[in-house]
Amino acid sequence: MNAYLDYQSSKPVDPRVIEAMLPYFHDKPGNPSSLHAVGDDATAVLEEAHETIAGFINAEKDEIIFTSGATESNNLGIIGFAMRNRNKGNHIIISEIEHISIHNIAKHLEKNGFFVSKVPVDQYGRVNIKKIAGRITEKTILISIGYANNEIGTIQPVAEIGKLCREKGIAFHTDAVAAEGLIPLDVKRDNIDLMTLSSNDIYGPKGVGVLYLRKGIRISPVIIGGGQEKGLRSGSENMPGIVGMKKAVEIMQGGMEEEVKRFKEFRDILTGNISKDIPKAYLNGHPKERLPNNVHFRFEGIEGESLLLSLKDKGVSISTGSACSSKTLEPSHTLIALGLLHEEAHGSLEVTIGRFTDEEEIHSIINALPEVVGRLRNLSPLYE
Repeated sequence: MNAYLDYQSSKPVDPRVIEAMLPYFHDKPGNPSSLHAVGDDATAVLEEAHETIAGFINAEKDEIIFTSGATESNNLGIIGFAMRNRNKGNHIIISEIEHISIHNIAKHLEKNGFFVSKVPVDQYGRVNIKKIAGRITEKTILISIGYANNEIGTIQPVAEIGKLCREKGIAFHTDAVAAEGLIPLDVKRDNIDLMTLSSNDIYGPKGVGVLYLRKGIRISPVIIGGGQEKGLRSGSENMPGIVGMKKAVEIMQGGMEEEVKRFKEFRDILTGNISKDIPKAYLNGHPKERLPNNVHFRFEGIEGESLLLSLKDKGVSISTGSACSSKTLEPSHTLIALGLLHEEAHGSLEVTIGRFTDEEEIHSIINALPEVVGRLRNLSPLYE
């Protein structure tokens, strides 16, 4: 059988989402910018989508901006805020384990007169609120910390960070892509000013994302054009994709609690069996404050790439880390930030469970992994 256990890299689109999208490719071609009746229908659908996404995170519909995906939302939120507010300060704080898109945005801003401080994490990948506070200066205007890490699954103390930012008058952005659909999100409860969301990470289509922008927070557009999405994200709206994301949110709202319960059961079965059956296998990330669908282990004496390819031969699709940075031979910056040596980081494997994972797939990796690890260790000069 073929077992797909790489849901963090890409999720299949739910068939119910595809069904909702289909009319908007042909039967309902309206552009919300058009003034005729078909355009009016599209406008009404777009407004409904704003309202649905807003309800998902306890926001207002006017605070939702549709984009082409999470990377654009991160760019619009961070670069847009930095450029609009640079007269107030030029200092931004992120963590050492942010998504690669955030790190590259930070590099871009540093080339344009901004200063970026990176907060270290502990051995489990959690930031310390005191270390964030210690890096705040009178020029700090924005703090961006991901809600949960997309590789090791560690959940950050978002409510504490939001409270600190609100007290200090600093804007707080969080990339919530890894957490959406797995943790109840509430921008008001957590004092979040800007939040990045992705459609595909809740089983919607790729190429659609959202930036939540709290009322009163000002940003500059990154894409200039016809003034769609309140003038902050120009370009004709991707109506099939937006409808798909709306449907994905509706499905998620109706079944997230039950889905998460099933993920935790599968996750705990995997973690327990790997720890029991394979010596010198170590869990990466926080043992408790972690995403319910994430299992991330490192195996002493072997490389994750060899593991991945060996499991591929057995019909198991998993990952060694973030798909967005998998084309480089460098070890994961997240794992290095945990204090791991390069060879330890290279020996890691990420398993992520999803909506369409079944028990047979879970047992396929449980059965395959000990034999594969044993064989590779026998060939490895690094394992004693």
